[in-house]
Amino acid sequence: MNRTVNVVRMQLINKQTFVWVPLLVLGASFAMSIAIYAILNSSGLEGPFYGGGSQAPLWVLLFVGISSLTLTFPFSQAMSVTRREFFLGTMLAAAMCAVLLAAVFAIGGLIEDATNGWGINGYFFALDWVVEDGALGAAFFYFVMAMLIFMLGFWSATVYKRFGALLLTLIWVGVGVLLLIAIWAITRFEVWGDVITALVQLGAVGLAAWGLVLTVVLGAISYATLRRTVP
Repeated sequence: MNRTVNVVRMQLINKQTFVWVPLLVLGASFAMSIAIYAILNSSGLEGPFYGGGSQAPLWVLLFVGISSLTLTFPFSQAMSVTRREFFLGTMLAAAMCAVLLAAVFAIGGLIEDATNGWGINGYFFALDWVVEDGALGAAFFYFVMAMLIFMLGFWSATVYKRFGALLLTLIWVGVGVLLLIAIWAITRFEVWGDVITALVQLGAVGLAAWGLVLTVVLGAISYATLRRTVP
């Protein structure tokens, strides 16, 4: 366990990657969103105003997941850290980052509800669909989304290190093709209404639960790949 904690410390040596860059992106995205809401409010529009800026810090974790393997894994092997210890320590560091972001989003949502959207009816954290299950439900949703996006980056990096860029590119092209086929099928059989209804009924917590399953699956694949990866 001590060696696993040492991996966490190793990952956090450069706190910019796991802490400051995601928080900086979050702060910048929040400030720009509120500025846009204020402009809309001052022009006579009543709102409520919503935007997609809250996604920005989550997508930063995609690159954090990539760099946490490509930049740190070779060094960890030189320090005689086992692959299992490296994987568990890296996941623990990612979970700490995800908990931090989830707490910020949950607290921010409560403040927005209490202040009527910062007094201008503008909402960055408290998106209706996400907060309908309360602050804890929103925190769980954002935590899972952060871990899932991090894991996508980490998994991509393990595939790249083990099999090379060609196979990784083919996999992502295949995923894109499958999504395109799914969109075509939904459109062809005119079931967009049913799909949207199912997502709404599932809710943010239900969607996060499926996201957690996908995160675990990607984690298992990443660990299996990492065991045979050459630094």
